[in-house]
Amino acid sequence: MKIGQPADKAVGTAAASEPKTKANAKTDGAAGAAATPASSASAKVKLSDAVSGLLAGKELTSEVFDAAKVDRLATAIAQGSFVVDPAAVADKLIANALELLDKKSH
Repeated sequence: MKIGQPADKAVGTAAASEPKTKANAKTDGAAGAAATPASSASAKVKLSDAVSGLLAGKELTSEVFDAAKVDRLATAIAQGSFVVDPAAVADKLIANALELLDKKSH
């Protein structure tokens, strides 16, 4: 069983397979810009508070980035004393997978 387009059949149109020259690239650009629909007003995006703050020029708060914790972890890794808790890693992976599955079902 093959997945995708058969190798012996051409994909797309003849115009799509032609190499673009400077002359037809200019005309394609003008036609492409005219053929592109305007953005839809129905798309809604919600930015997180951290991203909204960054866009507004605010500095990150300590709850987003804990530099002291990063330093402690870097030191522990460098000294070879950092211990990975496999149960905690597994729990986080399962929680992330469940969250992703829940988002896809909506």
